[in-house]
Amino acid sequence: MKMMTKFLILALTVGLTLNARAQLKFEQTDIELHPTVSDENAVAHFKYKNTGSKPIHINSVNTSCGCTVATLKSNDVAPGDTGEITATLNIGTRTGMQHKTVTVTTDDPAQPQTMLTLRAMIPTLLEVQPIFVFWKQDEEIKPKTIKVKAGADSPVKKITVTSSDPEITALVKPGGAANEWDINVEPKDIKKLHNATLTISPDLPGKTPKVFMATARVIGPVPN
Repeated sequence: MKMMTKFLILALTVGLTLNARAQLKFEQTDIELHPTVSDENAVAHFKYKNTGSKPIHINSVNTSCGCTVATLKSNDVAPGDTGEITATLNIGTRTGMQHKTVTVTTDDPAQPQTMLTLRAMIPTLLEVQPIFVFWKQDEEIKPKTIKVKAGADSPVKKITVTSSDPEITALVKPGGAANEWDINVEPKDIKKLHNATLTISPDLPGKTPKVFMATARVIGPVPN
């Protein structure tokens, strides 16, 4: 009888301890965003609440890549308190579906880690193909074409291009359809090796400039 009583007391104590454990509950652990072509960032707000009876300390929030930053106002969450982790993805020249994660580490023994997922479907501003053209020193000098096309919802109506090497020229001409352009790239001579970065800039007035890159080179003859 005494053993049974001890067992019931132990079970009750364990049950109360488990119920008293701190619990950080997130409203969502997976958020999908749909930024516009003019947005510079995609921002997800992961809201949480401490549903337990003990305070929780958030030890760290780590993102899966340098293009995403995660922040929070306080690392300490009292019982019943709410807060949020803000994950900001720098869009840059990224397009298509982006998948980034934030690992949240706490002192909650019941769930020391939580993985948050930010998904962002980024529309295409410009398509640039190819992004690399080259000439061998033993071939004839002829222009090579880089084709640029604005995305379906892109506001871009004009592009400019600059070459980092004055010995390689880049000239923009209208393409085969509206909102398409041909960049004719040509070296002045191929007696010397050259390496040019071509900076393609769309017209986005009032916005932080976004640029796209291509490369043009004069390389040595390929050995037999």
